[in-house]
Amino acid sequence: MPVSLRGKTRAPASTSPQAGAGWGLDRRALAAVSVTVVAWASAFVAIRDAGRYFDPGALALGRLLAGSLVFAVVWLARGEGWPPRAAWPGIAGAGVLWFGVYMVALNWGERHVDAGTAAMIVNIGPVVIALLGGWLLHEGFPRRLLAGLAVSFAGAVVVGVSESGAGGASLLGVGMCLLAAVSYATAVVGQKPALQHASALQVTTFGCFVGTVATLPFAGQLVSQAASAPVGATFMVVYLGVVPTALAFTTWAYALNRTTAGKMGATTYIVPAIVVLMSWAFLGETPKALAYVGGALCLAGVAISRGRAKRSRAEPAPGPTAAGAATVDATAREPAARGPGADERAARGPGAGRPAAGETAAEEPVTG
Repeated sequence: MPVSLRGKTRAPASTSPQAGAGWGLDRRALAAVSVTVVAWASAFVAIRDAGRYFDPGALALGRLLAGSLVFAVVWLARGEGWPPRAAWPGIAGAGVLWFGVYMVALNWGERHVDAGTAAMIVNIGPVVIALLGGWLLHEGFPRRLLAGLAVSFAGAVVVGVSESGAGGASLLGVGMCLLAAVSYATAVVGQKPALQHASALQVTTFGCFVGTVATLPFAGQLVSQAASAPVGATFMVVYLGVVPTALAFTTWAYALNRTTAGKMGATTYIVPAIVVLMSWAFLGETPKALAYVGGALCLAGVAISRGRAKRSRAEPAPGPTAAGAATVDATAREPAARGPGADERAARGPGAGRPAAGETAAEEPVTG
């Protein structure tokens, strides 16, 4: 899951009037991003549902096995080969933290809190990414970033307080969701150097492979629980690997290549809202009233942390032309790493649309 592009910025594929209106997405790109957002939102609901029959580790392994199979087919079809040696530290770190720790922690958290609450907590991940980027990648600590972090943290505390009435079990769930957010944020920062050496498809595919290996100790649980679980629950596990993990990153990359990262990033704000609606419709669950307040603070914190980026977009640095300045600005926000030939790599496969630490925080997708 994604980082920053460094290199040429690809112009949107469509220059029709529709592409410049509204969100700046043509119909095909709008359809693609709609699939992505709904798929990522559905993951939180599917985890909550399948988690009744599968332990967190077994659920993560089942999802990763299904996702790895799809990624392997795409990788072989593209013929991209093995990632270079220089990319492997980042791939291994992302695989263990993002595909391993993140998924197990999120599965665990959703055993104790509803899907909507989990989505709102995990949504603070982009702010953590920017914070880690300022520390580990020396990208600085703008005041708006620190203010956004404080607001998002306050929101997480409010959510925790709203869930603390169930004997501490729900409070544990909030903690697990926070661990999930920090895990994937750390993985994104570590993934950034890897994407300077390998394509987004290679990094995502092999990261998924590493995560699968890391969760193999849960194989016994997966086999025994799959044998006793209803067919519908097993289907949910496969669904999590195929749709939110593989398909959603493909459609995200497709839509990203047809518009700017800033416009794409704004769409992820609606993921928690969709999760709440899906959770109510399919599971009969909704967050507690106070959790809505905390979730709103989490989202507000992410929005505040983006404020500086918005100003720089409105007042581009002097350059040869306004178009050139806009290109530089868009490049700084693009969420899939680029190196030589990255324009071609970004169009190839899953995972191409993820932003990196130090870039616009809200452009990091809120994945399930």
